[in-house]
Amino acid sequence: MKTDIRQFGAYLDMERNFSSHTRQSYLADIGQFQQFLAGLSKVSGRVPADRWDSIGHLDIRSFLAALHKSGMKKVTIARKLSAIRAFFNYLIRQGKLHSNPADLVQAPTAEKYVPRVLSVDEVFSLLEGTYPPDEMGLRDRAILELFYSSGVRLSELAGMNIEDLDFGQSLVRVRGKGNKERVVPVGRVALMSLRTYIDKKLEKAPEGKPGSQRALFTGRSGSRLNVRTISRILQKYVSKSGLDRRVSPHTLRHSFATHLLDAGADLRAIQELLGHESLSTTQKYTSVSISRLMEVYDKAHPKAK
Repeated sequence: MKTDIRQFGAYLDMERNFSSHTRQSYLADIGQFQQFLAGLSKVSGRVPADRWDSIGHLDIRSFLAALHKSGMKKVTIARKLSAIRAFFNYLIRQGKLHSNPADLVQAPTAEKYVPRVLSVDEVFSLLEGTYPPDEMGLRDRAILELFYSSGVRLSELAGMNIEDLDFGQSLVRVRGKGNKERVVPVGRVALMSLRTYIDKKLEKAPEGKPGSQRALFTGRSGSRLNVRTISRILQKYVSKSGLDRRVSPHTLRHSFATHLLDAGADLRAIQELLGHESLSTTQKYTSVSISRLMEVYDKAHPKAK
């Protein structure tokens, strides 16, 4: 079983081109399912813990029920079911199974939620705070400006290289989920912050091989910043700004999309900027203000006036 899971990880990496984060999440989900089966086998003796072909849809339902009983969110349970379904499809491809028992299991309906967003004034208070005048301070400001200006994900920002920036056309190349690339515009203020930071950064290392892949955001040692460090940087300036609420990189992404939508931007354009494959995903990640809804209603409904 462990060999199958390890080979499944290689399959996700090489053939499905999954990101390392998604691949690790899927493997963790399958590992958790395997542990559940082992415990089930000890209690009932009905499900051999070392045979995938003995697993039925009722065993998967029991696993999901146990997750729900533990208080796990429905969206997380649905992801674990997706991982199990993908794993069994892989085993069918390998000739180790004839059918997928997960196809008979329905995913739980995800809770509808309104994502946390900052108001425009709150974003400005965060971005216009006091930053140290050294390279690290310039870097931190560029990070926050780029988050809000482009709406990129945390992992996308962490993976950027200097070569991804096109100052002439005010664009940045983004490598999203599944290594899919997209190009998004960057605002003037964010570009100024990035240019100031990069100029300061290159003062220490002006030489470099032509076309070399140089990390955009680095620490004092010159190594690329990881996602945890970037999150801590954001939290530091959130605390300094006096915002009495939890703000994550995804909060800035939500705020980016919501503020564009409130200003009249087309939802499909926002979909392209965020890198969503489905428009329904964009609708879940953006919230529409009541004032914007009322404006649309007043303009469109024959009986509104």
